[in-house]
Amino acid sequence: MKAPAAPEHTPLTRRQLLGGAGAAAVVAAGAGLGAHRVAVAQNLGKPLTVAWNANAICLVPVPVADQLGFFKKHGVKVELTNFSGSTDALLESIATGKADAGVGMVHRWLKALEQGFDVKITGASHGGCTRLAGSKAAGVTELKHLKGKTIGVSDLASPGRNFFAILLSKHGIDPNRDVQWRQYPADLLGLAVEKGEIQAIADGDPNLHLIQKRHKDLVEVATNLSGEYADKTCCVLGVRGSLVRGDKATAAALTRAIVEASDWVANNPNESARIFSKFSPVPEADLRAILGTLTHNHHPSGVALRQQIEFYARDFKSIGVFKPGTDPAKFAAHVVADVLA
Repeated sequence: MKAPAAPEHTPLTRRQLLGGAGAAAVVAAGAGLGAHRVAVAQNLGKPLTVAWNANAICLVPVPVADQLGFFKKHGVKVELTNFSGSTDALLESIATGKADAGVGMVHRWLKALEQGFDVKITGASHGGCTRLAGSKAAGVTELKHLKGKTIGVSDLASPGRNFFAILLSKHGIDPNRDVQWRQYPADLLGLAVEKGEIQAIADGDPNLHLIQKRHKDLVEVATNLSGEYADKTCCVLGVRGSLVRGDKATAAALTRAIVEASDWVANNPNESARIFSKFSPVPEADLRAILGTLTHNHHPSGVALRQQIEFYARDFKSIGVFKPGTDPAKFAAHVVADVLA
């Protein structure tokens, strides 16, 4: 298939959340990509293995880059592998060369990266995809209503648990003392609300979107695009450290392909949903609705990305997820590689 032309950037109107700062970051990233197109890798021999979770609609830029020729456009041959195991196992597979790169959620990756996996974050894909919904019947329609309540999650180390613990802390609610977190199988979270065992759910889409369709009592309380997080990235690209050091051009090519595919998704949500539908049992109309809540036209790189990782590292340290001795600035400088420079 003929590779598509690089998409034009459109105004950042999705969710009306990205203001001037976010727009400036996107423009800067786009300028950087254009300036470095000359450094195209030519790795058309043995394919690079890129791991992703085929259940996550937010990661649709990965199959888009594959099926619409963005990888080929930048001179790399890629083999996709569906990885649904633990984050530690994913990062270990990348660090040890079983995979060359992977895409995943920053609030799941950072604690694992603090432990020293040789994986470098080289780019970002989008913001959004983690939400908190509250039960109107239980009186939970704002963050302040969660004090004394129980929040259901599908994993006690999930991005939802980590992010909303931070957000609650910033709103004066101790995430360890003022609320309880209770784990359930993802598809039983809605039933747990009905039974009164929990009063809110912190999870990602499409699961939470489908639960809300079935349980009309649930209303959105906050997302990882709320407030100061409106211009923050959510999912990032991690590349094997030895590849970054030994073949920067290939690492850069992978990064550019994912970034450009992310822009394409932002500009073509309906076609993106169609492409992803072959991986998902979720109706295409629901996939389109979910894509409309994400910010695939926001993907910082270089200094801007390092600053966001440092910001998140400070968040993690503030709630005791990071070790007391971890320096957020040094951590960010270590795990982020500016391959587009």
